[in-house]
Amino acid sequence: MSDSVIQQAEIEAAVEKLVEGGRPRFVRLWNYYQNPMRACGVRSDGQGSDRPYRQGQEWGLPSRITGLRSGCEVGAGQVIDGVARKEVVVENDIGWRVDTMVDYLFGKGITLNSAAPEASRREEIGELLRLILSHNGGILFLQQMALIGCVYGFVDVLVKLDLEAGGDEVDPAGFSGVQDLGEAPVGGEENRAGDGATQLGGGRLSGREMRRVARMIRLEIVEPARALPFLSREDWQKLEAYGQVYEVRNPKSETLNQRGWWGRWFSGGEKRNWETGVEVITATGWQRIVGGEVVEEGGNSLGALPVVHIQNLAMPFQYSGASDVEPLIPIQDELNTRLSDRANRITMQSFKMYLGKNIEGFTDATISPGKMWMTDNPDAEVISFGGDMGETASEEEHIADLREAMDKVSGVSPVAAGAIKDRIGNLTSAAALRITMFALLSKNDRKRTTYGGGLQRICELALAWLDHAGVYATEAEERQVEIGWPSPLPENESDALEEAGMKLKVGVPQEVVLRELGY
Repeated sequence: MSDSVIQQAEIEAAVEKLVEGGRPRFVRLWNYYQNPMRACGVRSDGQGSDRPYRQGQEWGLPSRITGLRSGCEVGAGQVIDGVARKEVVVENDIGWRVDTMVDYLFGKGITLNSAAPEASRREEIGELLRLILSHNGGILFLQQMALIGCVYGFVDVLVKLDLEAGGDEVDPAGFSGVQDLGEAPVGGEENRAGDGATQLGGGRLSGREMRRVARMIRLEIVEPARALPFLSREDWQKLEAYGQVYEVRNPKSETLNQRGWWGRWFSGGEKRNWETGVEVITATGWQRIVGGEVVEEGGNSLGALPVVHIQNLAMPFQYSGASDVEPLIPIQDELNTRLSDRANRITMQSFKMYLGKNIEGFTDATISPGKMWMTDNPDAEVISFGGDMGETASEEEHIADLREAMDKVSGVSPVAAGAIKDRIGNLTSAAALRITMFALLSKNDRKRTTYGGGLQRICELALAWLDHAGVYATEAEERQVEIGWPSPLPENESDALEEAGMKLKVGVPQEVVLRELGY
């Protein structure tokens, strides 16, 4: 990749920016979605409110509740002397809202059909694309893609070709060597299959051959913490190169470990065990760089970046789209703070406490029914305080307002997740249900635009790879696809069939009607 437009200094600057700024942000977003739990020891405090675990969202709670001064990284903190840990309550309202968005976007299967001009080719290409998607996980792949997009704001998918995955019947002799991207076919363009033909016997593919061809395409979702995009300086929408950052073991570390602990101590310990590696892809080739040196490189016969970038919600002038988690973090922190304050108040008021004045051995005396105390001190006194004081109206109203704010920001109300409670009166018809979830459905339609465009690009790259490898020939106009989205709302099947019959009567093509029904 000698003609690469990406210089080593630019790669190092991008890696440093990702490690210092991007990765901590991605870790915070994932922690607020998943709220992971880690075990720990119970601290000794006067209140005895500690529990043997910590949760991810505790990072955003005030130190007066957690007894910790939170650091820049999630999970890192410093114990504050004199501040006891209070009752910590974390209710993850972000997690179920994100899961609900994913369910409404890819909870039901989509229909994927080819838009090729010829009917016979359209049927065959459509079946091949559905097998490629099924081989890479099907609906599970789509849900994972949507989840990463919702949390991080974007998702990148690498479309790769692996001829060896096709089996023995696929002769990889047409390739000079199969790497991550593949090399150019031997003999150039004349080695490719003819129109409508394939290397697997020619003519129309059998079901067995089609499954072998589908296995050659591998779709890989890139972890955002490893993604390293290089955008054009003139056009922010143009991707000039794409990289992935990973950790690779230093071969010198094996010799270092054999020297014993004293050798590792005087030579810097484990710092030399791992090095940063970067794999950069351009339209003409790829390079694998470890420790600032190119250790492996190859060509890219496709002539285009096999990367599909999908924004969760379209955002102009930036690579990543809008995350569904990030705007909810401040409200989630406030909600957890108020819930913890209420839990602490209830704990303090759930039992009575006593103040004994001028009574000797008061702390050793037991309090029980029928127990009598006696003292000769006329100034002795026992004062009780605490106990259940009832709910605080302003506190409950504030918590309710916080939940309503999360509904407005996320667009996901409890009704969408099935938490109906006393709202059953609003669900007297399908139209009323649609109005109740109007914000979620509108956001869902926006996501169908971005994710649908990404799926079309994935199918286009997959067919282009097979065409360039001489395995399955297609023309540019045959690589277009149409995506049919099912209704996210529960519908009566009889009503749907009746509506479909009315559409057929007014002249709507049968293929369109069947696609809308999910067939």
